[in-house]
Amino acid sequence: MEVKEYLNNAEESMKLAVDYLEDTLSHIRAGKASAKLIDGIKVDYYGSLAPISNVANVSVPDARTIAITPWEKTMFKEIEKAILNSDLGITPENNGEVIRLNIPPLTEERRKQLVKQCKAEAENAKVSVRNARRDTIDKLKKEVKNGLSEDVEKDAEGDVQKLHDKYIKEIDAVFAEKEKEILKV
Repeated sequence: MEVKEYLNNAEESMKLAVDYLEDTLSHIRAGKASAKLIDGIKVDYYGSLAPISNVANVSVPDARTIAITPWEKTMFKEIEKAILNSDLGITPENNGEVIRLNIPPLTEERRKQLVKQCKAEAENAKVSVRNARRDTIDKLKKEVKNGLSEDVEKDAEGDVQKLHDKYIKEIDAVFAEKEKEILKV
């Protein structure tokens, strides 16, 4: 039973690494508009920080535009300030009713930078998966000292390695998909 628990914990850690990577990559812009691009931006809303989507309606009317319609007129300045201070690199346009973010097409150089950034994120996820594998194997080796048979421990190590390989492949697939999306002109 203990071995199964260790394997489940390892798989959970590895799955979290992949989920985190997918979430992180979804916030990297690939030349087309997505409401997820502004998910991480917080605005000052009566003294506390709130995501833009909590104080305004966010929509994507076309592939190059994000439209933000604040629910209160007082929020226009706060939202614009938060977008300008973020690392999004887009200047908002305000017509008094809607804040528009026009997503410019990516230059070849910028595409390469984004691919590098994605690759670094994928490598971080792989490190997390490897750490989960190492920690689990270390725990299994300690269990041998507490009476677990070496055969069972070796089999469990093999299972941990299979999980590792599965999640590394998944990370590579997620990265390849994002790279294809970024490089598509």
